[in-house]
Amino acid sequence: MADRERMLEKIREISLGLPETSERLSHGAPSFFVREKRCFLMVLTNHHGDGRFAIWCAAGDGVQRMLVGADPERFFFPPYVGHRGWLGVRLDRELDWNELAGIVEDAYAEVAPAKLVEAARRHTD
Repeated sequence: MADRERMLEKIREISLGLPETSERLSHGAPSFFVREKRCFLMVLTNHHGDGRFAIWCAAGDGVQRMLVGADPERFFFPPYVGHRGWLGVRLDRELDWNELAGIVEDAYAEVAPAKLVEAARRHTD
């Protein structure tokens, strides 16, 4: 449990470090929003007994299918939102924090207005 809390804190740090983001529970899961409205990422633990500790996040066209096809042990089609292109990423597998930070930033870019995405890119450069 302590590992999961540390991972959630790291995800929180990455997500809330992006412009105009906030966190609140949505469907019982810690979820991250742009301008309090558009969700870009959720952290789920054993959702409906699936046994996964994972994030579900917005993803660009084709990214979901490419990543799930390349590594189905780490990436998956999440229920409810997978049909909209969202990506599931298992956190209970080997984890590369740089890769995960990039996935979080890409998820943010999928839902944030262009001005905020540009501000985020300037901040990370």
